[in-house]
Amino acid sequence: MGADVADLARAILAVHVVWHPNYSEGSDIAELIFEHFRSKRYKNVLGNVDLNVAFHSAPEPNTETPAEIDLSEAKASAVVLLAESALAAESAWRKYVDGLINNANARGFGARVFPVAVEEAGLDVGFDIQALRWDRWKGNDTERAQRLIRELSYEFSRMLRHYIEHLKHPTEDDGDLERYLENVQVFLSHSKHDGDGERIARDIRDWMHQSSGLSSFFDVLDIPAGTPFQEVLELHVKRSALVAVHTDTYSSREWCRREIIQAKRYNVPMIVVNFVRDVDERGFPYMGNVPNVRLDPGKEDPNKTSRIERVIGCLLDEVFKDFLWRCRIKLADGDNPNVLFMARPPELVSLSSELISFGSAEFRSLAKLSTQTDVTDPMIVYPDPPLGAEEEQLFEKIAPHVRLRNLTRWLTEA
Repeated sequence: MGADVADLARAILAVHVVWHPNYSEGSDIAELIFEHFRSKRYKNVLGNVDLNVAFHSAPEPNTETPAEIDLSEAKASAVVLLAESALAAESAWRKYVDGLINNANARGFGARVFPVAVEEAGLDVGFDIQALRWDRWKGNDTERAQRLIRELSYEFSRMLRHYIEHLKHPTEDDGDLERYLENVQVFLSHSKHDGDGERIARDIRDWMHQSSGLSSFFDVLDIPAGTPFQEVLELHVKRSALVAVHTDTYSSREWCRREIIQAKRYNVPMIVVNFVRDVDERGFPYMGNVPNVRLDPGKEDPNKTSRIERVIGCLLDEVFKDFLWRCRIKLADGDNPNVLFMARPPELVSLSSELISFGSAEFRSLAKLSTQTDVTDPMIVYPDPPLGAEEEQLFEKIAPHVRLRNLTRWLTEA
């Protein structure tokens, strides 16, 4: 690895928040963006380095606007522009915004400006790119801020996915890379045997279709007639983010268990939606080590929409974290065929995980690596912090030939 470790991590994505100094709520929104994207969940997948989030509001000396933003400082740069009447009223600021947009357009997918119309008057700035319409969103400022975070998480994920594709196909231009950029697929895993699973899954699916750019793969309804059910189901699980709707009968259903195991084996982003009314008699063990979002069966009607939004926000956090992780590993020369890089702490099911190299359809079981004569010291690398001693000891007993390394330790050793 030729570059400095901290520099590599910081260089993946830079988020710049821009607002006019006379917009008093601007600093509050900027702080919410800062707190979310500087959280530990992202720091851990970057090797104990914070994601780069910068503020631009105060003018430079003897000028009316902030300093020009260097959009080349990161592999991907996102500018969140809070547009309102004070900004639109000043020609110097309109010129500043024009410069931001022109500079971003010159960098193709490597930089994007995301205008947020916090007031309808902000549209008078005159930019010709689609704005996020904060002014039309329902709810109070806190609820609208949460929606803004969801929207930005999704857009940032798209930017990082483009950057990954650029790393995989460095000789192709942005126009050619467009064919790789499909929507994030969401697989809704649920039981139909307790009255809740299918209903909740449909509520989540309907919300995604009506309120976001996410598309969903929903059970047998999207499996074409005449195709093998099991093969199509497993194909969609391993290429999607998975939402497991955990109701009373979920763990007792064979196909639900298969879907969870496939998701874990292929290391896809995953969350569990907890809607157990009474008792889950089995408590399927492989549903752990992922975020668990509670839907309270006793309060589902008054809070259904807000809780589904919380589910989607949590899922988008996992998707964004996964893209950050993949960029971080790729930039750190993470093509070692003997190492499984996974974006969450390992567990025993990880020993059956597949080593999936970028741009390759070749899968190999990590557990089999230790039996191959041409492979030495198979390893699992995972985000910070390191596992506890009790978990490492369990791995040592079950798979003594497989080494475990958290990201910071692996970078140091490398």
